[in-house]
Amino acid sequence: MNKLFYPKLAASGLKKNRRLYIPYLLTCIFTVAMFYIVKSLSLNPGLSDMVGDATMTFTMKFGCVVIGLFALIFLFYTNSFLMKQRKKEFGLFHILGMEKHHLYRLIAWENLYVAIFTLTAGLLFGIALDKAMFLLVSRMIGGEIPLGFFLSPRAVVETMVLFLGIYTLIFLNALRQIKTANPIELLHAGNMGEKEPKAKWFMAILGLLCTGAGYYLAITTENPVTSLFLVFVAVILVVIGTYLLFTAGSIALLKVLKSHKGYYYKTRHFISVSGMIYRMKQNAVGLANICILSTGVLLMVACTTSLMVGMEDIIRSRYPNQLALYADDENLETAGEAVEAVKQLQKESGIEATQEMEYRYLAFGAILQEDTFLVTREIKLTEMDSVQSLMFVPLEDYNKAMGENKTLKPGEVLLYSNRTEYKHPRMKIFDRNYVIKERLKSFPGNGIIAANIANTQFIVMPNMEDIQELYEKQKEILTDIAGNIRIYYGFDTNAKEKEQEEFQKAVYNLMAENGYYGTMESSVNARQSFMGIYGGLFFIGIFLGLLFVMATVLIIYYKQISEGYDDKERFAIMQKVGMSREEVKASIRSQVVTVFFLPLITAGIHVAAAFPMFNKILILMNMENTEMYAVCTGICFLVFAVMYVVIYSITARTYYRIVSQ
Repeated sequence: MNKLFYPKLAASGLKKNRRLYIPYLLTCIFTVAMFYIVKSLSLNPGLSDMVGDATMTFTMKFGCVVIGLFALIFLFYTNSFLMKQRKKEFGLFHILGMEKHHLYRLIAWENLYVAIFTLTAGLLFGIALDKAMFLLVSRMIGGEIPLGFFLSPRAVVETMVLFLGIYTLIFLNALRQIKTANPIELLHAGNMGEKEPKAKWFMAILGLLCTGAGYYLAITTENPVTSLFLVFVAVILVVIGTYLLFTAGSIALLKVLKSHKGYYYKTRHFISVSGMIYRMKQNAVGLANICILSTGVLLMVACTTSLMVGMEDIIRSRYPNQLALYADDENLETAGEAVEAVKQLQKESGIEATQEMEYRYLAFGAILQEDTFLVTREIKLTEMDSVQSLMFVPLEDYNKAMGENKTLKPGEVLLYSNRTEYKHPRMKIFDRNYVIKERLKSFPGNGIIAANIANTQFIVMPNMEDIQELYEKQKEILTDIAGNIRIYYGFDTNAKEKEQEEFQKAVYNLMAENGYYGTMESSVNARQSFMGIYGGLFFIGIFLGLLFVMATVLIIYYKQISEGYDDKERFAIMQKVGMSREEVKASIRSQVVTVFFLPLITAGIHVAAAFPMFNKILILMNMENTEMYAVCTGICFLVFAVMYVVIYSITARTYYRIVSQ
C-alpha cells in the first residue's frame, strides 16, 4: 500500500466533512489563541512596571487554569459529535476491507493534521493579538504603554504542551471507541436513536428538589465568603438539578404536549414532538450544557462589568477620605501623639485639608446569638455566618465628627448596621445589656472596617469609660488577637496626586523614626491596585465570556447538524407522502420554539435566583450599588438573548438545508 495512502485519505476525509470540521477547527484555533494570550500576558514584563501588577498577574494565571480546564473538557465534548458522524464512514471502510489498525492510522493522520493546523494558526493568531490585548489591559488599569513587541517562548511552549496533550487524549479516546465497536455498530452509529428513559417523574422531582435547595441556599446565605462551602454546595445542586430537569422535564413536557390532541395533531408539531421524544436523553444533556454555559456567561460578564463600571463607588466606600491615618498603639496617648505629628507634617508639607474627620474607636469580632454578642477565640465552621465585627465610638467623638448633638443615658447606645440590619431592640455584650435608643442612617467612614467581609455593627457608647471597660474585657478573652483603641484621622485635599503620594511616604518615615504604630492609606495609590484587581477580573470575565459563548454556539451548531442528519431520511419519507417544504420549515420552527429555547429561559431563572447571593458578594467587595448590578445583569441578558436568537436562526437554516437535500 502506498505510503501516502493514509495521509491522502485523511486529508480527503477532512475535506469532505468540512461542514463538520470547520467550526471545530475554528474553535480549536480560538481556544489556542486565547490560552496563549492570557499566558503571555501573565509573563509580560511590562505588567511589573504597573501598579497592581501582582493582582493582575495572579488574575491572568487563574485565567490560564480556567481556559486550560475548559479546553480539555470542551474539546473532548465537541469531538464526540464528530466521531458520531464519522463512525458510519469508518464502519464502511471496515466492511470494505480495512482492519482496525488501518483505521487507527487514518485517525492518527487526521488528528495530526488538526493538531498542526490549529496550533500553528492559533499561535500565530494569538501572537498577532497579544500586543493589542496588552495595550487594552494597560488602558484599563491606567498603566504606561511601553514600546516594542513581546514574544514569550515559555507561553508558546506551554500552549503547545497543553494542546498536544489534549489532542493525544482525544486520539486515544477515538481509538477506544473504534476498538470496542464492531463494523455494524460503526455503520449505524450515526442513526442509533435513544430509547425513552424510564422513571422520568422521579428524576424530575429529584431535579426540582436539587434546584430548589440550591436556590434556597443562594437566597438565604448571609455571607457568601465566610460560607464559601454553602455557595459551592448551592452551585453543585443547581448544576445537578439542571441536568436532571432537562433529562426528565423535557420528556415530561413532550409527553404533555403529545397528550394534548389539539396541539399534537398538527403537522408542524406532530413531526417534531414524535421525533424528539425518542432521542431526548442525548438532547437533554446538550440543552443542559447550553443552559449552564449561558448562566456562566451571564453571571461572569454581569459581575465583572458591574465592578468595572462601579469602580468610583467602590473606591469611595473603601476610602472615605483621600488620606487616612489609623493610629494603633496600646497606649492611647501615644496614638494621639502620632495624629498630632501627622497634622504638623501636613502643615509643613503645605498639604491643605479641605475636610477632616477624627475619632477614637475600638473594634473586635464576636458571634451573634439572638441578641447576644459572644466574644470568643474559638469559632466553629457552622458559626462563620454569624460572625460580626463590632466597632465602638464614644458619643463625644461621634457628635464632633458628624456635627450632631445627640445624648445618651447610661446603658443606652446608638446603632448603625452597614450590611445586615440588627433587628433586636436590645443587645448584650459580655455581662452588660444595652438598649438601642436610635438606629442611625449614616456613620463616619472607616475604610478598614468597610473592607471587612463580616457584617459590622457601629455602636456609639455614652462615654470613653464604657469603651475602656469593653477593651479590658475583650483583651482578657482574646489576648494576643485583641483589638486596640485606635484613632482614625482622615482628610481630603486639593493637593495633586503626586503630592499625596509623597505625603504618604513622609508619614511612614515619620512613624518609623518616632516608633509610632499605625497605617497610612491613600486613595490615589489604592486606585491603581483596585484597577489591577477589577480590571484584570473584567478582562478575564470578558475573555471567558467569549469562550463560553463560542462553546454555546458550537454545541448548538453540532446539535442542529446531528439532528439534521438523524432526521434527513425521516423528512425525506414525509415529503414523499405529501409533506411540503413549507411544512418542513414549520416543523423546524416548532421544534426550536418548543424545546431549544428552554436553556435561555432556564438560564434567566438561574441568574435571577443567584442575584441575591452574587449581589452580597459584590457588596463584600464594596460594590454596594445594587441598582447598577441589576441594570448590568438585565443588559447582559438582553444582549445574550439577541445573540442566542441569531445563533438559532442561522443553525436552523443549516438544519433545514440538511434535511431538505
